[in-house]
Formats: sequence, C-alpha cells, structure tokens
Amino acid sequence: MSLIALGVLGSLLAGAATGLGVLPVLFLRLPGPRVQDMLLGFAAGVMLGASFFSLILPGLEEAAPRYGGEVGAVFVVAAGILAGALAIGAVERWAPHEHFILGRQGADLVHLRRIWLFVIAITLHNFPEGLAVGVGFGLGDVGHGTSLALGIGLQNIPEGLSVALALMTQGYGRRFAAGVGAMTGLVEPVGGLLGVSAVVVAAPLLPWGLAFAAGAMIFVISHEIIPETHRRGFQTTATGGLLAGFVVMMILDVSLG
Repeated sequence: MSLIALGVLGSLLAGAATGLGVLPVLFLRLPGPRVQDMLLGFAAGVMLGASFFSLILPGLEEAAPRYGGEVGAVFVVAAGILAGALAIGAVERWAPHEHFILGRQGADLVHLRRIWLFVIAITLHNFPEGLAVGVGFGLGDVGHGTSLALGIGLQNIPEGLSVALALMTQGYGRRFAAGVGAMTGLVEPVGGLLGVSAVVVAAPLLPWGLAFAAGAMIFVISHEIIPETHRRGFQTTATGGLLAGFVVMMILDVSLG
C-alpha cells in the first residue's frame, strides 16, 4: 500500500476506536465520575507521549539534515509547535463549541443546544489526532505510524465514552448517544489524509508537519482535557491516569517504532 493509503487507513482505524468507547453505554454498567476522569487522564497522557516520542523527537531528527544541523532543527520544530497550537487556538476561538469549564466559545449561535456545542468541541479535537497519525506514516516507517495509530486509538476510547455519557445526561437515549459518540472520530481520516499527503508530496514539510501536529495536540491537552479531568475533585486519580497513558505511549513507540 502507498504511504497515503496507509495514513488514511491508520487514522480511520484510530478514529473508529471511539466506537469501542461507547460500548459500555449500550451493554455495561456506566462508570462513575472518578473512573471517567481517570480514563480521560489516560487519554491526555497518551496524547502527550505521542507528541514527544512520536512527533517532536522524529521531527528534530528529520529537520537536522535539512535545516543546517541541530540548532536549525530546534528552531524549525519550535516554530512548527507554535504554529500548530495557534491554528487550533484560532479554530477554537471562531468555531462554536462548549467547554465545561469555560462555557460557550466561538461564534455565538444561540440556537445550538449546549450538548451539541460539546460534541463539536470533541470533534474538533479529533482532527489533530488524525493529522498526527497521517504525518507519522508520512515518515515512511510503518512501525512508527502503527504505534501512533494504536496510541491515538487507545485514547479515543474514553473520548467516545465521554461524548455518549454527556448526551445521556441531557436526556438522549442510549443508542442515539452511542451513535453520536462513535461518529465523532470520523473526522480523523480527514486529518490523516491532509497530513500524510502534505509530507509525502513535499518532503521538506515533514519536520514542520510533525511539529505542527504535536503543537495542536499539546494545546488540546492543556486547554481542554486536563481542566475537564480536574473539575469534579478527582484530579489525583486523573493525574495517575495521565502518567499511565504517557508510559503506555512511550512503550508503544519504542517497541513498535
């Protein structure tokens, strides 16, 4: 398979993992808030580990021979990280969505119910994850791309669950909530296609793409996921989940990449 096909397939499978997250809504007893915050903390840890081990470090390695050695590489990757964070920040500023901590943000569309603004927010957050998987395969290392896809897929499971549970708290049925939660991951193949296509067509963009995806994910971790896991008093449990997710992603990257 071509790298572009692998990038799209990997991001599609990672995004489809949100469907696994909604299974408890359909068949099992729903987890309590402590477990939910621990799982979201785990998701943040996986994203953080992927940002460093699977995106920033390879970005530095790829940039060094292209941009005048280690010093040039550092500045290129730093610029890419900031560009990714600024891009997602701009999208969050203008796109209508809802944060539990900060409330409504973006365009003032009063006709949208609060819960749908939350669904939009989760969907927006999935885009840089798909972008990261696509750029990861763009490196040309199938093992590296696979570790990223597996890690992002793991952290998508609690994200799918969080969307479904949020919908149920607003009175929606189990099947409807599970269906919407599963579909929020479908934006990831779009990000995967854009990421892998850009770095395959224009190889010098590879370090920039890796750093851009890392910056976008770090912004999401700090701006949304960590505050969400700390709002109900279970921050210690959530931090333990974050550390576990970080370690799991590190192991995946070393063993598969």
